[in-house]
Formats: sequence, structure tokens, C-alpha cells
Amino acid sequence: MGCGDVSAYNPNSAWKTPNIDRLAREGIRFTDAHSSSAVCTPSRYTLLTGRYSWRSERKSGVCGGLSPSTMLEPGRMTVASFLKQQGYATAMIGKWHLGLNWTRAGAKGPVKGADDEFDGEKPYRPKAKDGPADFSKKFGGGPVSYGFDYFLGISASLDMPPYVWLINDRADPSKLPARPIQGNDSQKQLWRSGLAGKGFHHADVLPHMSNEAIRYIAAQNTQTPFFLYLALTAPHTPILPGPGFEGSTGTTDYGDFCAQVDAVIGNILTVLAAKGLDENTIVIFATDNGASPAANFKELAALKHDPTLGRRGYKADIYEGGHRVPFIARWPARIPANRTSGQLIHLGDLLATCADITGAKLPANAGEDSASILPALTGVVGGEATVAPPHEAIVHHSNNGSFAIRQGSWKLCLCPDSGGWSHPKPGAAPRGAPSFQLFNLDDDPKEKDNLYAQHPEIVRRLGLLLKQYVLDGRSTPGAPQKNAGGNNWPELAWMKQFK
Repeated sequence: MGCGDVSAYNPNSAWKTPNIDRLAREGIRFTDAHSSSAVCTPSRYTLLTGRYSWRSERKSGVCGGLSPSTMLEPGRMTVASFLKQQGYATAMIGKWHLGLNWTRAGAKGPVKGADDEFDGEKPYRPKAKDGPADFSKKFGGGPVSYGFDYFLGISASLDMPPYVWLINDRADPSKLPARPIQGNDSQKQLWRSGLAGKGFHHADVLPHMSNEAIRYIAAQNTQTPFFLYLALTAPHTPILPGPGFEGSTGTTDYGDFCAQVDAVIGNILTVLAAKGLDENTIVIFATDNGASPAANFKELAALKHDPTLGRRGYKADIYEGGHRVPFIARWPARIPANRTSGQLIHLGDLLATCADITGAKLPANAGEDSASILPALTGVVGGEATVAPPHEAIVHHSNNGSFAIRQGSWKLCLCPDSGGWSHPKPGAAPRGAPSFQLFNLDDDPKEKDNLYAQHPEIVRRLGLLLKQYVLDGRSTPGAPQKNAGGNNWPELAWMKQFK
């Protein structure tokens, strides 16, 4: 979901998002916020851990629904485990997409390496030697292994099998046995063939998640703080607006689906108010990457709707359209209303911000790339100009594992192409094109003019800074840490040019 899909960011949006707009009106809207990656699995890792995903075992691509849990290291602190230590009740409802250690039928324990790649989100074809997941047994490596008291959701994106509801650390036994279902090859309504639990219908998933979130909030003891991570499956494929939303915007089914997402936010705000919790509850809305081509950009352009707000690229890309995302926060007790911030932030800043709010200190081996944005959220006398930037620089990452670094207006892409799905695709850069791309986003927000040759000193400065971030195992002050797999993998070949 791109910034242009939210009417608070896009006055010319073909549809309205009144509930998300209300968050912005009653809180703060960030205009230079980024997911740490241009695809979903790595962005979710960074959101929860405050650590860039390429420091984990996964250097590119995304997990599938049957992928093992190898990204999240045992004992790795997450926002949930940290807040649990501070006395919070913690829950996750929605899409996990970080791998699970399923037990395979006929095997003694988890089988590593099965269903391990959805690079480019292409359908996974099971290997003949892979045994099927045994849904009757507990799985490891899921939300309850990393600080969540309660989990209800699915293992990955809604277009990836298995289509089975999960509760805490097992498949919902009332929905078993699972049965095979045929996939749908439609671009917009894509889902892959695989196993589905009894009564599982793709169109029911978003309403069920919304209802579960409402139920969870309504059941909370108002004396105990809580953290709810609500990871919606929409408007990712399959694009299936439900009753009351199909045709509601008079635009496209993608527009209707975005309107349904907006309604979920409205439901959350309503139940918070009914519980008397809205004044001192922080509500953050953000997305895990930019808009996907599955939204059908040609259809949207005919409606003069632009999900990227004129930025280059889209989901999967190293360009801004791939990772510049909406980020809105409301906290009536602390955040002044109706503010806009141009601070450069990323989703991984949540962990350090929670530490700042609670007054607790993070250990050296946690939140290595997380910086508190609390000063930017709450504001100070004198306005934003007096708030120090939370980051010296931030790092971007594409679907194929390409890197970029952003400092101020300058952005250096350590690749000659998009690193993702838009032109030029990886390996298809024009002959003779520079190895790297340098853009001044203030002067060139559409990233059309590569200044690599004109500013070798900036290329060198940013390249050396990114190399240091890699070698230090962190981009924030603190003791150096280690990256999984050391500091030598193919996507780091660019480091040899910065000595």
C-alpha cells in the first residue's frame, strides 16, 4: 500500500480513507518514512527487532507459508518481548510471514530447507522429498516464541499456502483436517494451490482479523498496558473486497479493498473510545512496502490515481516507490494534533521508541538499527527544526538484496538497476550504465538523474558509511555486533570498491 493510497497523503486520491485521515488529523503524519525493505518478510523482521533484515540469515526475497523459522534468532529481542518485560500484555493478530518450524509428517522434528524461497513471490513447488507439515502438532519459531502472549493469524501472505488458521503455537484443531484447494492465477485475485483448513475462505480473513482485534481490545483490563500488533493481509493479493465494500468507491476493486482496510482502522478507534482508552493509547498505522503492480497501475492511472505520488518504482524496488510508506501516529495524551514531520525514519525505530517511552534501556545486542522517534512524535518548543534527526543515515534494501543508503537529500543505490520488479530489472541495466546510482531527492524526487559521475566524493562518503554499518553490525551507537553469515555474501560485492 503506497502513500498515494491514503487520502491524507494524496488529496487527489481516487478514493477516501477517512479513518486513517482521522489518525493524521489527530496525530502526526511522517512524509519521509520507510520500510527497511521493499518486500514484506524483511520489513516485518526489522519492525519487530529494530535490526536490518540483511543482518539475519535471509539476505534477499521473502519466506513462504511453510518456510522454517531461521530469520529470528533464538533469544532475539522483539518489540513484544521487550514490552512484556515492562509489564505489557502482548498479542499479535494477522500475517506472521517470518517462517515457522513445522513438524513434518514422517519426520522426528522440523525439516529445514523446505519451502524456503518465494523470491519474487513466485509460486513454490514442493520438493518430492519434503514431507507434508503435520498440522496436528505444535510448531516453533512463531509469535509466542518471541514475546507474544497470544497469536491468531496465518503463516504468511494470504496468497501463500497453507491456508490454515493458527492459534498460539498450533493450527486451530477445529479447522482440521486440511484439504487441497486449487489456486487462482488471476493477477489481482492470486492465491497458490495448497492445503486449506475446514471452512477457510480468503474473503473472510480480513473481517475475521478485524473482529478478533476488536474482541482482544474489548477484553483488556484497563489497569494493564497492552501491545497489539495487527498485521493485516490487505490490500495484498488476493484483492477481495468484501460485502459492503465491493463497488463502494466507484473506482477499482483495489480501491474498494483500501477502503475496507480503512474501515478496520475505524473499528479499532471505536473500540478504544468505548473502553475509555483512546486518550493514552498510541495507534500507529504504517505499511510494509510500497504499492504492488497487482493493483493494476494502468487502471488506476485512468482514474488519475497514483499510489507512489510520483515517486519512481514500486514494491520490490530500491527506488522510493518500493519503500517510502505511510506512517501515522496518534497519541492524544502526548502527540500534538494535526502535525506533519519530514524526519527520516524507518519501521525499525519502533523498538527504540518503546524503550524511550517506558524509560527502559535496550541491551547492546538488541535494536542495533533502531532510533527513538519520541522527540519527533511529541514535539518540543520551537518546532521540528529543533528536534535532532534520529538517524545519521538509513539503509534501504530491495527484493534481490541490493543496497541503498540515504543521508539528507542524497541517496546512493549500490546497484545499476531497480533491484526489484520495475525497469530496469536486475541484469537488464543499459550497456555502459554506471555500477551505482546517486540521486539528490530534493532536486530529483523521481530519481531520473543519476549524479554518480558528477559527485564522486559523495559516492565515496556514503559508500564508506554503509560499509561501516555493515562491518559494525549496527548503524546506531553501541558495541559492535555480528551479522549472520559474517560480512561476505554476494550482495556485498560493492564493498570492495570502498577502501
